[in-house]
Amino acid sequence: MSSARPPGLPNVDATTPAVLVLPGPVARDDVPRLCETVRARLQPSGAHIVVCDVAGLGPPGLTTIDALARMQLAARRAGGRIRLRAPDPALRALLALVGLPFEVEGQPEQREPPLSVEEAVEPGDPPL
Repeated sequence: MSSARPPGLPNVDATTPAVLVLPGPVARDDVPRLCETVRARLQPSGAHIVVCDVAGLGPPGLTTIDALARMQLAARRAGGRIRLRAPDPALRALLALVGLPFEVEGQPEQREPPLSVEEAVEPGDPPL
């Protein structure tokens, strides 16, 4: 069984999310470049997730929120999504306040809870 490798990227597996580190505060002029970077990391690799390491962003502001929202939109248009790595509690609170749901690395995805299976043994049933 061979793993899917994007053309031109021999050491990258298509199932491994790309990581984009966002150092320091984000300026408004950075947003188009960040969106293009997200698109570029999704399209040739075949990956569906870009992990954004936001640990070094510092105190979040509206420019940061705008950048993350636009990056998520760019990812969705490219058939993927953004997952945050190490978001500050203030950033998470601000994202929740403005109603932008982001998947956070290390947290389970929001899905339906698994159905439990109940097995009962009736008296007289043969052993398995």
